[in-house]
Amino acid sequence: MTDAVALTGVSHRYGTTVGLDAVSLTVPEACTLGLIGPDGVGKSTLLALIAGAKAVQDGSVITLGADMRRSGARTRVQPRIAYMPQGLGKNLYPDISVREHLEFFGKLFGLSAAAREERSVALLTGTGLAPFADRPMGKLSGGMKQKLGLCCALIHDPDLLILDEPTTGVDPLSRRQFWELVARIRENRPQMSVLVATSYMDEADQFDRVAALHGGKILACAPPADLKAQTGSASLEDAFIALLPPEAKAGHRLPQKTALPEGGDTAPVIEARGLTRTFGAFTAVDHVDFAIRRGEIFGFLGSNGCGKSTTMKMLTGLLPSSSGDAFLLGQPIDPTDLQARRKVGYMSQAFSLYSELTVRQNLRLHSKIFRLAPEAAAGREAALSARFGLAPYLDHLSGDLPLGVRQRLSLAVAILHEPDVLILDEPTSGVDPVARDAFWQELFTLSREQGVTIFVSTHFMNEAARCDRIAFMHAGRVLAIDTPEALQAARGAPSLDAAFIGAMEDALGPAASTEAPFPDPLPSHGKPPLFSLNRLGAYAWREALEMLRDKVRLTVALFGTALLMIVFGYGISLDVEKVPFAALDYDQSPESRAYLEQFQGSSYFRQVTPPAGPDGLMKALRGARIAAAIEIPPDFGLHLRRGQPTEISVAIDGAMPFRAETVEGYVVGLHQQFIATLARENGITLPAPPIQIETRFRYNQGFRSLDAMVPATIALLLVMIPAILMALAVVREKEMGTIANFYVTPTSRFEFLIGKQIPYVLIGMVNFTLMGVMAVTLFGVPLKGSVLGLALGALAYVTCTTGIGLFMSSFARTQIAALFGTAVASVMPAVQFSGMMQPVASLEDGARLIGTFFPTTYFMKISVGAFTKGLTFADLMPFLLSLLAFIPVLWGLSMLLLKKQER
Repeated sequence: MTDAVALTGVSHRYGTTVGLDAVSLTVPEACTLGLIGPDGVGKSTLLALIAGAKAVQDGSVITLGADMRRSGARTRVQPRIAYMPQGLGKNLYPDISVREHLEFFGKLFGLSAAAREERSVALLTGTGLAPFADRPMGKLSGGMKQKLGLCCALIHDPDLLILDEPTTGVDPLSRRQFWELVARIRENRPQMSVLVATSYMDEADQFDRVAALHGGKILACAPPADLKAQTGSASLEDAFIALLPPEAKAGHRLPQKTALPEGGDTAPVIEARGLTRTFGAFTAVDHVDFAIRRGEIFGFLGSNGCGKSTTMKMLTGLLPSSSGDAFLLGQPIDPTDLQARRKVGYMSQAFSLYSELTVRQNLRLHSKIFRLAPEAAAGREAALSARFGLAPYLDHLSGDLPLGVRQRLSLAVAILHEPDVLILDEPTSGVDPVARDAFWQELFTLSREQGVTIFVSTHFMNEAARCDRIAFMHAGRVLAIDTPEALQAARGAPSLDAAFIGAMEDALGPAASTEAPFPDPLPSHGKPPLFSLNRLGAYAWREALEMLRDKVRLTVALFGTALLMIVFGYGISLDVEKVPFAALDYDQSPESRAYLEQFQGSSYFRQVTPPAGPDGLMKALRGARIAAAIEIPPDFGLHLRRGQPTEISVAIDGAMPFRAETVEGYVVGLHQQFIATLARENGITLPAPPIQIETRFRYNQGFRSLDAMVPATIALLLVMIPAILMALAVVREKEMGTIANFYVTPTSRFEFLIGKQIPYVLIGMVNFTLMGVMAVTLFGVPLKGSVLGLALGALAYVTCTTGIGLFMSSFARTQIAALFGTAVASVMPAVQFSGMMQPVASLEDGARLIGTFFPTTYFMKISVGAFTKGLTFADLMPFLLSLLAFIPVLWGLSMLLLKKQER
């Protein structure tokens, strides 16, 4: 039998943190292997290396005979591998339906339309997802998301199935259905190997072999029965604890559940009466009633999406109820009661701490939020860091922590201020058995010794059995409430797990048959083509669907440019008209009045009421109420009549140099006009200058600022919004985790980038068309030149500007970084160095270099040339060719910087 996977001396580091330490492992063909251990011990890293999603740093990784260090070998073997990363729906798309997901993944792996349809029907029927085929992924329950992820992984009939904690956070019934589906698929494909990382020991017990990991090392790898026999343990969880090094299990003991003290305060601390919450027509919580006494540990068990988290949010005041009443510590829940909030500790199901802060900073921040004294805060932080194993991570950003470590940090923050009530939503998901036992011992201590009331939801049945009472919940309703022993006895079930599954099956009613025959295996996977229109088109199609269904993004993409066009077109004008001025005429002669009439009759000036005295005039100029102040001295007219020299004072606001120079030109022109008129009226012939300049405007004879600004604004807006949207689209995949689909499929960098770019190029052309129509109809700017040249120039330009977004996104890690980086890299050069404010030829040194090698410079010439100058297609061709030269450069840089593997 050949090996499906062979690892030799594999090590992997994240900075100074060791992820894997000289791991060697072989997995035979047609074998199932389970990886057990808490998060942060290297399970996800190991699986990602095997799948090719991470780059191999040290050692050898051979998957299905391919050396995963070599790019060509990875590409050839990827059609034979299916990889499902950690997290509920981590590699899925919230706005895409179930059926569309299978269509997308089928195209990535080169399946024909008939094969995609045949396999989609079989997989959807087999998983029970057929009735939800048209439902968006974001509206599926946790169990359904994982089933969909499995369908997407199996659509191309792989030889190796890699599942990274596929059932974490999934209810027991959905977990059982998930593994039954995998078993049925393996009956049809017995040669398929399966590698699974799991935190549920009962799942690992079903695998052919189990590898226990700790500290980046494999402690043991053998069949589950052998591990239990080797350690003399009754369960796999006990065997794992026994395999841990002494320092990792020092002080470990099973939590001892003691009975609640008799008597005492029996008044309910948490109470719900007819509690209901609706979202539109959907009822998430339906008339829930329960009461929890002081010091009680109350467990909440239910199917995914049944309303557990919603109920908890209503009890903490984070979410208002639609009807019914909720009480906390004997008082109606009031979100504004800060004193009551200080008595409650809450841990949400999703990580809700600050990912930009380190572990230490998160602890310190919450100490201050709850107003702990500095000494007490330092003691609590140190104690909780030691208790939950956070000490090695104190200076790590919390957003970079493994899931289990993040959960431990959330637990520490929830009990940091020693609250009276603890509300914990699946608090131990991903936490190792030793830490989980220690945590439950802490809960027992808090409950029994300090009287803390604890409301906890969980999918671990051994945890549910430790609660004083538990409630089974389904579809927003509480099915039963009692002690774990009583609920198990009431159903005559052999275990609490069986009792829960029985209750869920009764609530669901008769299930539809999922025994659909799976299609025959696909033909042997050959080498995928270097370029595939199917793969490129799949990304373009999926990106377009997401854009169309994201109403906010679509609105910004389609109408953001139109709105800014109106703002810029009317708001940014270089015309200097109706300049406010005031005059103090100390002469009051016919000549002084005639002089001022030159200004009063000009469209360039607008007279305002003159202030009192010269001080008032200067005060108005300083306050920007006027832009020019004119003072005519006494005897102005007399001196003119006698032919004597005289002066006039004109003070101009020079805060805006361009405007001041223009106003100065207006003043000089009117002054010369007055002199010429006065000379003519007095029969004086002024000497002609030796050279006469007659100015003629070749283009834009009306000298309208709009005719220049509107075409320039089109160029500016086509670089701003398309580039930013493009950058966010790629980085969003990195943040969501869907970039893993690019890593582990045969998709090339070119197919991924251009496929995602095409919808934004089309959006850009829609924006161009809209702005062009607005320019002609709304602003009255005539289009005099080649329409074809302008349109082709716009197409080339939008391809360049979205290419700038691709380039920025290839190395940006967050959407915030991509947003600001793209805005600065696109808008600033477009405004300052592309000829919008001054010709590129007049710039110097670096500014001229930027202008010469920036696309907006050339489209500015195309846009202004077509609208204002009336240039023909032949005239525009040099600028169009310059734009086309930018496209392969931007594509090449983007592909060079975009990594096909995570580091």
